[in-house]
Amino acid sequence: MKVTFLGTGTSQGIPVIGSKHPVCLSTDNRDKRLRVSVWVQWEGASFVIDCGPDFRQQMLVNNVERIDGIFFTHEHADHTAGIDDIRPYVFRQGALPIYAHQRVLNEFHKRFEYVFAQENRYPGAPEVVAHQIDNTPFELKGKTIVPISVWHDTLQVFGFRIDCFAYLTDMKTIDDSELEKLKGVKVLVVNALREEPHASHFNLEEALEFINIVKPERAYLTHISHLLGFHAEVEKKLPKNVFLAFDTLTIDI
Repeated sequence: MKVTFLGTGTSQGIPVIGSKHPVCLSTDNRDKRLRVSVWVQWEGASFVIDCGPDFRQQMLVNNVERIDGIFFTHEHADHTAGIDDIRPYVFRQGALPIYAHQRVLNEFHKRFEYVFAQENRYPGAPEVVAHQIDNTPFELKGKTIVPISVWHDTLQVFGFRIDCFAYLTDMKTIDDSELEKLKGVKVLVVNALREEPHASHFNLEEALEFINIVKPERAYLTHISHLLGFHAEVEKKLPKNVFLAFDTLTIDI
């Protein structure tokens, strides 16, 4: 299995529009972060987790010619606002499968009504096949996808485990029953927004504590704010098995 980080930034991305913060002015490409998303591939399968406002750019930069579907973690705009840009895939492949909690699908029907319209449908609109997922595993393309329910302050968010890989973003807390699903994970991706505490995200200290509980062989930090600091400087402070993810980074599982 191969995982490509399409975006590793927080909801505003880095650089933040109009910001004079030193990280936003950095010339290191690793400090330029699109909205958070990953591309997961295995044995001919191609899935994206989340579809934010940078989706089009991410697909072009990473030369993603085909996707078999999109998993959605939750409904926030930095994870969903790019859905109109699935159209090239729909035009070539047909209606695109999406997988999300029913609450998220309900939000899609309100925000993107034209996508789901049955009457007077605009012929160029994107078309999806919506699959409701709950907190039980499901099968796709020869793999078992295990949803992992976490809390983004008081909002329920899904992470996903595929084999020995787990992806958790927009996470602040996790119930013990869900933590059990992470036993044996070898590669863990988890959010680490900044050093200061935040109401709905792990800060760096909390992310490292969580990694120490899960004990993966490798861990990658994502959903990063400019306030965390320069990539090159933050990496020097991390444990030897913990890495700061960056856009276009590809890892083999």
